[in-house]
Amino acid sequence: LPSSHSYRGLTLVLTFLSYTSYHLSRKPISIVKSQLHPNCSALGPNPHNDSNSTTWCCWAPFDGDNYKELFGALDNAFLVAYAIGMFISGIFGERLPLRYYLSGGMVLSGLFTALFGLGYFWNIHVLWYFIIVQVCNGLVQTTGWPAVVACVGNWFGKGKRGLIMGIWNSHTSVGNILGSLIAGAWVSSAWGLSFVVPGIIITAVGIICFFFLVEYPEDVDCSPPLHHVSCADSQRACLSSVDHSNSPKEPAEEPEAISFFGALRIPGVVEFSLCLLFAKLVSYTFLYWLPLYIVNVAHFGAKEAGDLSTLFDVGGILGGIFAGLISDYTGGRATTCCVMLVLAAPMLFLYNHVGQNGIGISIVMLIICGALVNGPYALITTAVSADLGTHESLKGNAKALSTVTAIIDGTGSIGAALGPLLAGLISPTGWNNVFYMLIAADVLACLLLARVVVKEARGWCGYMARQRGY
Repeated sequence: LPSSHSYRGLTLVLTFLSYTSYHLSRKPISIVKSQLHPNCSALGPNPHNDSNSTTWCCWAPFDGDNYKELFGALDNAFLVAYAIGMFISGIFGERLPLRYYLSGGMVLSGLFTALFGLGYFWNIHVLWYFIIVQVCNGLVQTTGWPAVVACVGNWFGKGKRGLIMGIWNSHTSVGNILGSLIAGAWVSSAWGLSFVVPGIIITAVGIICFFFLVEYPEDVDCSPPLHHVSCADSQRACLSSVDHSNSPKEPAEEPEAISFFGALRIPGVVEFSLCLLFAKLVSYTFLYWLPLYIVNVAHFGAKEAGDLSTLFDVGGILGGIFAGLISDYTGGRATTCCVMLVLAAPMLFLYNHVGQNGIGISIVMLIICGALVNGPYALITTAVSADLGTHESLKGNAKALSTVTAIIDGTGSIGAALGPLLAGLISPTGWNNVFYMLIAADVLACLLLARVVVKEARGWCGYMARQRGY
């Protein structure tokens, strides 16, 4: 294979493994929740002979009646720190070597993930220990997404970006699935290992990326991709349009990193950012609360609920690929997102009311809901972010890619923080109300893209008119 193809493949594989390990390390908390506050009466008599205790098997401080609020606080500590850190992370990502930035963040993420699990072995029962670890982990995990999207965007042009990044973005769901399975293996015996093992894995992958990740095609004498120029003559003509500048770069030619407000002025950044806020609210509520919902409603054990929840992520893989393929074919990123969000709302309603009537129905509904919920989320955070980060208005300045990605995902992370928090506050009033909140968020996400959808529709109408000679 030509060297450029080999390096593109290597970049895809390494960034895929990187973000798989990021999500693998985030998932254990949702699996372990049901073990921190299980139904002790189902485990038999109290071995401590304390007849007054009905929570003898729970892990303090999560043994009180307010355990759902405490779980919500844990989720919120991570997600608020992640949301705040994401806006800063993109700025650093534009100015620091991506390989160092990504690898360092992965090693630190492994450290803080393992520290949460070590609380089990060190017999720690102080809430603030777990909160502080979650905050630190949320901050260092912001190094991941801007770095991996920037690396992929540096190597791949716009042509088949939706499909390629849709397949590539399955790392999110693959990480969630592996995280669920790994955490489930130890959740009932020694839940600390459910965090320590993922921490070791993300650290190991970070070290591999440090030695082998290539940030820019120019670093290995490969031609950069064409983001906007369409060369119809031949591949040689395309290459000649970028190969004429093989001489060493002069300092004056190096573009400056874009400012935060400059990135906000790129057309579409604000709309897609706000849409992702509500789309990610729904996705992360499922990420953190679905296993506990299955335990409470379907009355499965902790391990069985964790395994069943992976089907939501299987649907997310299919939805991300489908969304990327359709948006490449139609050219309508916003329209693809809107259609999937419109379909997601009634499917969430049906899952809540009939999804637990049988294991077969539950499997089908989880896959469908996962596809419709995570499809738009995957498309916006990958292909849309890369498109906007290499927008025509930037006049070839690719240094906006990490900042734009961080703004979009950072705004989405505000929703990711709000979702689990609201679920923790609303769930004591009934799971129906949680699903009504998720449906409302889906509808709002769809409405926020209305202006971009109208713009895409006008573009299609103009194209059809030109084809007919009007």
